[in-house]
Amino acid sequence: MIQVIERAIDILEFVALHGKEPIQLIKIAEEVKLSQPTCANIIKTLVERNFLENVSRKTGYILGAGAYKLTGNLSYNQDLLTVAKPIMEELTSDLNETSLLGVIRNNKRFILHSVLCDQDLQVRAKVEADVFGTASGRTMVAFLSAKELDTLLEATGYPLEEVWAGAQTTEGMEKLIKKIRKDNLAQTVSSKHIVGFAVPVYRKEKVIASLSVFLPESRLNTSHKDQIIKALDAAGKKISSRFE
Repeated sequence: MIQVIERAIDILEFVALHGKEPIQLIKIAEEVKLSQPTCANIIKTLVERNFLENVSRKTGYILGAGAYKLTGNLSYNQDLLTVAKPIMEELTSDLNETSLLGVIRNNKRFILHSVLCDQDLQVRAKVEADVFGTASGRTMVAFLSAKELDTLLEATGYPLEEVWAGAQTTEGMEKLIKKIRKDNLAQTVSSKHIVGFAVPVYRKEKVIASLSVFLPESRLNTSHKDQIIKALDAAGKKISSRFE
């Protein structure tokens, strides 16, 4: 057990030396003097715990959000967070609804930052969630390249009907993705009656995150919905404009 811990630390230290440059499994295994299957098993656990992030099968691994949180180092997506935080504070203040900034990490929707409202009835989102089951996740899925989407689906499979109705086939998912792209907006209502709205955040022409607002369905009416969509769209464009 102690040896496994030592090997895990060796792997993290080696990956950390390369900064944001992904390192392939074969190179990691060679460096820490492990067989590829043994190294892959340790890496799998580190990925599951967010200490490593699998950029892609070919390019390899970088440090994940868990490693940065452990050290209190905020450099993980720091430029995005620096821009987004004050805009999110303003968005939540204007709507008095919770907002969050999400990205795709290890095939999950991962929350980089959230701003809570001060309503008596609040909704708290899990840091990690099914990428297909949230408005923020679907927004990012919709703007993946064809190759990126294929890689994601190879890892996760198509979502279940109860997770994302209509997305169980290539044709069905393409139709839903086309609508999100057209509207520049994703909307969801969960089985627990939580409503989510999300818009993409761009770095130039590439979607790098999603900005979302979510609230209990009981608090939503037509005028509030229109207010949320308008404010969310403006906030998303404001963040994106800082990266042009």
